[in-house]
Amino acid sequence: MSETLSSSAQKVQDVLKALGFSHRVMELTQTTRTSVEAAEAVGCEVGQIAKSLVFKSKNLNRPVLIIASGSNRVNEKRIKEYLAEAIGKADADFVRQQTGYAIGGVAPVGHPAQMEIFIDEDLFQNQEIWAAAGNPNALFKLTPADLVKMTGGRVVSIK
Repeated sequence: MSETLSSSAQKVQDVLKALGFSHRVMELTQTTRTSVEAAEAVGCEVGQIAKSLVFKSKNLNRPVLIIASGSNRVNEKRIKEYLAEAIGKADADFVRQQTGYAIGGVAPVGHPAQMEIFIDEDLFQNQEIWAAAGNPNALFKLTPADLVKMTGGRVVSIK
């Protein structure tokens, strides 16, 4: 673990502090790009990883952030019911433009653009969860309740 954070991880740390949270961003030497890699790196279950997935609404091209349990797949038809609009996976350029982060490091906070945020209800089966923090090697520990407070996301079933 590095003492000095990269600029993207430091950005997440600064946003967390500005929001009034004391969570500490950790930057590791190994990758945490996937839920499995992240779980192995911090020694937790895959379901404790809060993966931030960016989708694009098909009609209005608006960003939709789904923060899912690492062990779950997003049911796009279910999300369509919540949005009243179909969604599709966003490409890397759209993700970076809308969130300020690259795929594999999208944090749940610190985005330059407002977006609809859905949080997987299954994350609440855990006392502690881990979220990406700006790059594919950075993450931070938090509670599901803190995730809701810091994002304003709506807790739903995403499966």
